[in-house]
Amino acid sequence: MYFLKRLLWLIPLLLVVSFVCFALLRLTPGSPFDRERHPASPEIERQIAAKYHLDEPFWKQYGRFLGDLLHGDFGPSLKYRNHTVNDLIRQGLPVSMSLGLLAFCLALGIGLPLGCYTAMRQGRWGDYVGSLYAILMVCVPVFVLAPLLVMFLAVQWHWFPVALWGSARHAVLPVVALGLFYSGRVAHLMREGMLNIMRAEFIKTARAKGLSETAVFLRHGLRLALLPVVSYAGPMLADLLTGSFVVETIFQIPGLGAAFINGFLNRDYSLVIGLVMLYAVLLVLLNLAVDFAYTLLDPRVKYE
Repeated sequence: MYFLKRLLWLIPLLLVVSFVCFALLRLTPGSPFDRERHPASPEIERQIAAKYHLDEPFWKQYGRFLGDLLHGDFGPSLKYRNHTVNDLIRQGLPVSMSLGLLAFCLALGIGLPLGCYTAMRQGRWGDYVGSLYAILMVCVPVFVLAPLLVMFLAVQWHWFPVALWGSARHAVLPVVALGLFYSGRVAHLMREGMLNIMRAEFIKTARAKGLSETAVFLRHGLRLALLPVVSYAGPMLADLLTGSFVVETIFQIPGLGAAFINGFLNRDYSLVIGLVMLYAVLLVLLNLAVDFAYTLLDPRVKYE
């Protein structure tokens, strides 16, 4: 029942998101056709505006947008004249999802064991080295890390392509840039979660019963220590699946992140709103999945 209520809350939430986004884009100075190479005459501009209903009052435009949205139609792109927003999402979403899922797996694959390792060796050299890695990855932004990888691994040593998307070798550098960046945060959360759980009374009781440190860790500590990581993983996955603006722009990847940037710069209203709505739906659903994962990891958690 709780999860059904959360799903129903998705409807008013999406209405608010769509209205705010629609209003902000209309209030932004400029027109979708200001950046044309050959500016059209005022008469042609009026005809184009009439074709896309941009000459109608705000409420009429918004009502038309909601009507199309109910049918799953985000409307035509104002920049890419022969494509609809649905077409652009269908083209870019598989690319962004592939990139995002690989980076997500890499972040968890590095962050989770590293967080456990540093927590189990608190105050030793392993802890210091692992924590230094986590801090570095958190502090170094992707727009710094990605060009460094390109400079050394692509330009200087020619191990991987500099940019573009199409083969496994093209995916390595963008996946590594995103995965390393998020792995630092995951490792930090896992370490903190482990340290908090290992100080709990029930862990002391388990040790007093004579269980080995490994058994205490695996049977009693690991599951609850994952809770902070699970909370972070939902929004992180939503960010990754809908495209990383920076990485997709640096590596010239035809995903949703690059489409969003181009859509915003070109005032492509329907494209920007379509991508924002997609992100909002993913964020809500993944947060719902996080709540469900909480009930599996910690039986004490009950939702009403």
